Order: sequence, then structure tokens, then C-alpha cells
Amino acid sequence: MYRKNWQIYERKNTMKDLKSGSLSYIIARDFLSDLEEEFSRGDNKMKKVAELKKIKQEEKTIEEFVQEFKQTTRESKYEGRLSVEKFKRGINEVIRRKLIETERPLRSIKQWYEQVVNLDKY
Repeated sequence: MYRKNWQIYERKNTMKDLKSGSLSYIIARDFLSDLEEEFSRGDNKMKKVAELKKIKQEEKTIEEFVQEFKQTTRESKYEGRLSVEKFKRGINEVIRRKLIETERPLRSIKQWYEQVVNLDKY
């Protein structure tokens, strides 16, 4: 949260400085490089969100799937309930049904990771 607020503050001040003339770029290449870097951050996040929607366990072991999912989730900044829903859709149907039918409903993504790995061991 702090990082996001800082980025917004930084962007507003950078634009203000550019408009006022107190910030100037001597070389257009530097300006374009900084501009591309600012906008590509969001693009990468959106790519990772799209990847999350496509990740499926299929023939992977559950450990491989969990690791791939964790990595993509970190890069996409997906959190909470949304990550649980994407995870449930990605695991194989048989495992998903067993986990949904457990006595205590799983709420957090961490609980899903732990239970799915434990279930796969048996």
C-alpha cells in the first residue's frame, strides 16, 4: 500500500516538475526510457493476471502447480479471495472436489496450498 501511494505521489510530482520546467531531460532517450519503464510496470502486472487465469495443473504434480501459482500470484499482486478462486479453478477436478467437501471450509490461499499438498501425499 505504501509503495503504491509513493508511486502515485512520485508520478504527480514528476508531471508537475515537467510542466513547470524544473525537471528536464537533456537526452530524449533518457526521457523515453523512463516513460517506458513507468508504463511497463502495469503491463507486466496485467500479463501476470492473464497468466493466472490460464494456469492449470493438468499433468503437473501439485507441488509444481503450487510453486508456479505462487510465483505468478506474487508477480501479479493478486491477493485474498481472488487468488483462492483462481487457484481452485486451476487444480484438477478430483482434488478440488475433495477440498470443497472438507468439514472446515478453507478460506485463505495459504490453507488451500497446505491442504492440497497434504491431500496429494495420500
